Amino acid sequence: MGTENPGRPNFPARPTFPFASPPPTMTPFTSSGPVVGSEVSGFRPTPPAAPQNIMPFSSSGPPVGSGAPAFRPSPPARFNDPSVSAPTTYVPPTGGPYQRFPTPSTAQAPPAHAPPMGQQPNQPPQAQTHFRPQPQIPSVPMGFPPQSVNSVPFTGNIPYSSSDSSFSASRPNFQPSFSPVDSSYSAARVRLQPPLPGYASKQSNPVTQAPPIPSAFPLHQGGYVPNPPTSSSPFHTHQGSLFPPPPVATPLGLHSRDQMQHPGSLPPVGGIQGLMEDFSSLSLGSVPGSIEPGLDPKALPRPLDGDVEPKSFAEMYPLNCSSRYLRLTTTAIPNSQSLVSRWHLPLGAVVCPLAEPPDGEEVPIVNFASSIIRCRRCRTYVNPYVTFTDAGRKWRCNICSLLNDVPGEYFAPLDATGRRMDLDQRPELTKGSVEFVAPTEYMVRPPMPPLYFFLIDVSVSAIRSGMIEVVAQTIRSCLDELPGFPRTQIGFITYDSAIHFYNMKSSLTQPQMMVVSDLDDLFVPLPDDLLVNLSESKNVVETFLDSLPSMFQDNVNVESAFGPALKAAFMVMSQLGGKLLIFQNTLPSLGVGRLKLRGDDLRVYGTDKEHALRIAEDPFYKQMAADFTKFQIAVDVFAFSDKYTDIASLGTLAKYTGGQVCYYPNFQSAIHGEKLKHELARDLTRETAWESVMRVRCGKGIRFSSYHGNFMLRSTDLLALPAVDCDKAFAMQLSLEETLLTNQTVFFQVALLYTASCGERRIRVHTAAAPVVADLGEMYRQADTGAIVSLFSRLAIEKTLSSKLEDARNALQLRMVKALKEYRNLYAVQHRLGARMIYPESLKFLVLYGLALCKSIPLRGGYADSQLDERCAAGYTMMSLPVKKLLNLLYPSLIRVDEYLLKPSSQVDEFKEIKRLPLAAESLDSRGLYIYDDGFRLVIWFGRMLSPDIAINLLGSEFAAELSRVILGEHDNEMSRKLMRLINKLRENDRSSFQLCHLVRQGEQPREGFFLLANLVEDQIGGTSGYVDWVLQIHRQVQQNA
Repeated sequence: MGTENPGRPNFPARPTFPFASPPPTMTPFTSSGPVVGSEVSGFRPTPPAAPQNIMPFSSSGPPVGSGAPAFRPSPPARFNDPSVSAPTTYVPPTGGPYQRFPTPSTAQAPPAHAPPMGQQPNQPPQAQTHFRPQPQIPSVPMGFPPQSVNSVPFTGNIPYSSSDSSFSASRPNFQPSFSPVDSSYSAARVRLQPPLPGYASKQSNPVTQAPPIPSAFPLHQGGYVPNPPTSSSPFHTHQGSLFPPPPVATPLGLHSRDQMQHPGSLPPVGGIQGLMEDFSSLSLGSVPGSIEPGLDPKALPRPLDGDVEPKSFAEMYPLNCSSRYLRLTTTAIPNSQSLVSRWHLPLGAVVCPLAEPPDGEEVPIVNFASSIIRCRRCRTYVNPYVTFTDAGRKWRCNICSLLNDVPGEYFAPLDATGRRMDLDQRPELTKGSVEFVAPTEYMVRPPMPPLYFFLIDVSVSAIRSGMIEVVAQTIRSCLDELPGFPRTQIGFITYDSAIHFYNMKSSLTQPQMMVVSDLDDLFVPLPDDLLVNLSESKNVVETFLDSLPSMFQDNVNVESAFGPALKAAFMVMSQLGGKLLIFQNTLPSLGVGRLKLRGDDLRVYGTDKEHALRIAEDPFYKQMAADFTKFQIAVDVFAFSDKYTDIASLGTLAKYTGGQVCYYPNFQSAIHGEKLKHELARDLTRETAWESVMRVRCGKGIRFSSYHGNFMLRSTDLLALPAVDCDKAFAMQLSLEETLLTNQTVFFQVALLYTASCGERRIRVHTAAAPVVADLGEMYRQADTGAIVSLFSRLAIEKTLSSKLEDARNALQLRMVKALKEYRNLYAVQHRLGARMIYPESLKFLVLYGLALCKSIPLRGGYADSQLDERCAAGYTMMSLPVKKLLNLLYPSLIRVDEYLLKPSSQVDEFKEIKRLPLAAESLDSRGLYIYDDGFRLVIWFGRMLSPDIAINLLGSEFAAELSRVILGEHDNEMSRKLMRLINKLRENDRSSFQLCHLVRQGEQPREGFFLLANLVEDQIGGTSGYVDWVLQIHRQVQQNA
């Protein structure tokens, strides 16, 4: 672990305790309340008070509230003997029969499956622990070593306590995720803020990850429900025929948790180890000579590995669909309303029904000869968790438990274990994700052909920006790749102060243009010839697209009859439905739906009227969106302007039709053309599901109560999606319908009924199971930060549509504080927490993502911090992002590349060595070259002392020019080729948007501030908190009355 000190003798370990003296009496810990009568070293904890309504901090001001001024944390009373330095970490033995399971050193860090009681882990004899002197204020290491899985199963009849729920199987898979605080980092050097823009010359080390432990439970096979784990231990005993090694010599005292609860299961073993800590913590001890509580910035958790999906859940339920399709905010479902009320975080799921499947996998397509097998009561589709009985003649629904008859053509006998004989030939009984071909009863009308209709602004600003040229060229290049050949339909309307229709009948040699200038009494000329079959009229369409830019090149019309053009497009498309792509360059100024300039009255900001700027001003747009959805038309809005365009109103069209908003402020084709070209091509050519509806069913006693994303809710639980694709995700919140859930497992099933581009009607079904628990601690242990942050972001953005920005930020902060306070109360009685901030290992990044969300474009600051259009466009985009893409936007990657460029090229895994850095100015060295990547743009930062050779190689003759005028291209040298390979690799990681490169030189303002410094989440910017201050602020609020 790098803790050895050469030239210093190694001493054998001596036991140390987390507390000053051993606790005399112990009772098993339950999550429901304080343990009465327990005393630890004369310390009598007060029962936790109910969380009070604390006043949330504003992001800029000092803490408000009674507890804040008096707060001065004391250093943790963990190592009282000054002659014994704090242990830095555990050192796994280097050889011998115990190598498979790393074991803690004698001074125990908390194990993953930690009992509140002391527990003796299996250790090799004479394990060495290396000591190193530390500063006076010990920094508590974060994370915990994995527990050995040589547990002995319980054979008696004494029940487990409520803290050991039926979900205990997955606990040992949580890993220590952080190396301990570097002890050489002296407390006096702790800085709450990095220096100003000379930036640091020393970089923070990336945090290392411990190796995973192999899963300890067997996988369930077959088309029947695996029994949920029972109260006996699900682990194999003595794997690899290892016997527990003799215990390290420790004095009298406590036994392990299993022995405490199940006397007689093991011989008594001596040992005092204090209480094991089943949580992670940050030490917030005071810095000597300062009244400020100190916090080592290096010790703070950071998601430098990106979004890490929880693995233990997939191992426990191997028949579940992949988490890229369905992610729960916690994979331990609460069994009661009281437990839900103590959770405080969002309870729900994020669904991405058409996500691209994991590498090497395909969703199997099943075509039943007759009708699809479904439960006759709740309409659940047959799935791996249904069970077959009565020799295979009946099957029991896993959602509502109804016994259904098996149709004759689907019958198969069962073997001795209850498995169907034909299980291997039935993907719907072995795979969590499957696609059924739907028979005719699933069609209201024959499947429609894919239809693409383009509504293009040709006013003077659109001509000058070059937008029309890029759009026309891109559509023409994609004609052969549009899905659905040879059925695909296509059509065009252009508009300025009049509406221009185009007849593209295949018998014509070139298109006919028809102009309608009466905007009040609109009619559609030649309605049958405005939509044409692409394969038949391809030559006419190509001629039109080639001539479109020149057709309007001398146009000086500044008006925009957008509303009438929208109605005209609706009249043309309503027979078939399809996708409407809008290219809008100015504020709609004529006819129905015209909009006026708003948002420049500064007095509105900070008042109750502020939110009205972020919603559609004219009800025309929401009504049009409802009509579009009814007729299966999805709308994608591409907005380009250097002035206000009212994205809040235009985006409504995309919001309610399952579409998307792409915003290109100050569009210039020379600079932004490549981005538009790639993103429009992606929109036109990716596989799309047409005329879709989606429903999520869940087990008895629970239901989804609210939905968040871009769609129209047709009934209480049916989402209407005229078009949906792999880049769209939907979030939903869960609620309990009964006060107490009696079943041990709940099931979820996502069903998306849609028309494929090939003309087939299909149903994509994703099924997942999750355990029901009675323990709040288990809910926290199985939490999924990515899903929680996805739901939080949607809820916060929705709150900005009815409240002030500050209210949305405060509501987010308050829920995080309540959750961390509730979690602290679980352990406050048994453990001396002092000035430590504690949190579950699964939520170690939650506080940082919360800060990043408050600093994101839709929520940050006030009037001056974001343009109104930019704020609304970012809000529409974030409402539909899948989890991985959203987390990368909130905490982008920052990498140093000059060292990589100087190394000789070795094609094999050349990108593996590049490590992500914390998002702080302290990470930037003025001698370096860095890339910042948030998934939507790349910023390449040139330090002012970067070697001129690197700049000349990458930029050629423009190396000394102002970088805002330089466009990065490939030059004829190895260094430039390596950089372009790296950039292309970053772009390939996520093709849903194209990251345009922006070059920035250190000190070049305001460009550097706008593109990079304002987005360094961990720094204090413009009155907002930095990461260290934010953690301290959250911690103070958690401690008030905790």
